Parts: sequence; structure tokens; C-alpha cells
Amino acid sequence: MDLFYLIPGWLATFLLAMSPVFELRGAIPLAIGVYGIPPLEAYAISVVGNLVPVLLLLLFLEPVSLRLMRYRPGKVFFSWLFSRTYRNHVERHRKYGLLALIFFVSLPLPVTGAWTGSAIAFIFGLKFREAFPAIAIGVLIAGAVVTASVVGVITFAFS
Repeated sequence: MDLFYLIPGWLATFLLAMSPVFELRGAIPLAIGVYGIPPLEAYAISVVGNLVPVLLLLLFLEPVSLRLMRYRPGKVFFSWLFSRTYRNHVERHRKYGLLALIFFVSLPLPVTGAWTGSAIAFIFGLKFREAFPAIAIGVLIAGAVVTASVVGVITFAFS
């Protein structure tokens, strides 16, 4: 039996969309290409799955990081992460504000996406009511781009 069919396609898609490495950029091709889930359904499952960790990150990243920074390894890690993220994104944030966050999350490239967007929102002190809609819009755009790309590649390759 194939490993991919041990769990239902919708669940594998949802879980992969929640992951910090693949997010919906990996979940949508898996859903459509491996499980044969229709594109709109794959898009919807992936978007919802990608937004679940955003809720948790935006609500709990601050208290968790403050607690972990009490210990040397946590302090070293979060100091590195926060200074690197701030340094790499401060100019765009100052110039474009929430539009920069939307654009960043919507880029379907490695090290962009909802997880990093949530860290950026936290580092720049954005409130949940500002950050979540911006990240959600970025996820919706990224999902549309990835879905259209996968459908286009499949259509081109198998026509």
C-alpha cells in the first residue's frame, strides 16, 4: 500500500498546509497531484490549514517567547531570530506598512509565508486585529497563485 493513502487526502493536505516549511505551497500540489482533490477544494483546505497556526502564533508567540527567553538557549535563539527578521524587513515595513506584510506572505517562495509573516507581525508589534487580516489576504493570494500554477502545469503537461 502506498504511504500517501494511509491517511485521507484532505487531512494530509490540511496538516501539510499547517507545517512551517511547506505551508500551502506544498499542500496544494500534494492535494491536486497526488490525491486528485479538485483545485477549489484543495485551495480551501490549504488556506484554512495554513491559517490555523497563524491564529496560534499571533496569540501565543509573545508569551511563549518571553517564557523561553528566561533560559540561555531561548534567549540566544529568539535574539537571533528577532534581530535577523527586524533587520531584513524594517525598511519595507516603514515604507509600506501592512501592504508589505500582505505582499511578503503572498509570495510563493521559500522562507516567505504565514509562519514568517506571523513572526514579522510580532516583531513589529502589530496587533492581532491588524496582522491577521493582512496575513490572511496574503495566504489567499498565495493559494490562488499556487493553485493556478499547479492547474496550469498539469494542463500543459497532460494535454
